[in-house]
Amino acid sequence: EEKGKIDFNISGALAKDTTTGNLVNGIVIKYSEPVEAAKPIQLWRLYVFKDDIVIETLFLHRKSFYLIGRDERVVDIITAHPSCSKQHAIIQYRAFNERDEQGRYTEVIKPYLLDLGTTNKTFLNGAELEEARYYELKEKDCIKFGSSTREYV
Repeated sequence: EEKGKIDFNISGALAKDTTTGNLVNGIVIKYSEPVEAAKPIQLWRLYVFKDDIVIETLFLHRKSFYLIGRDERVVDIITAHPSCSKQHAIIQYRAFNERDEQGRYTEVIKPYLLDLGTTNKTFLNGAELEEARYYELKEKDCIKFGSSTREYV
């Protein structure tokens, strides 16, 4: 290689995210897990409905968080609707100490939903979520992403 000659080959420098280390398949993830992140003990599921018919069952107990969106290279739950962002939302399990009836503290792991600052928003039971804020998920909650008609319960 000649001295002073410019090298236009791919270096890979742009694929590195040195600040967060959140890199999956060469793509920077818009999310970093909180310190209270934990894998759930309880076996959680999401049922995907389209026109009141269950079309898929998702098992959500194998990881501490699930990335939801259109980018099949990095997401865990694919939303193919064009109104959904590539990285749309997160379901994050978080561990907290709660006091029981006897006054003792026990660790509880609960699921939370977080919108990643999307244009077409995330909805929980019909209400639009504020971006970058955790919302606790409860049994029978209904989640919608963007303008998609699919409901996640």
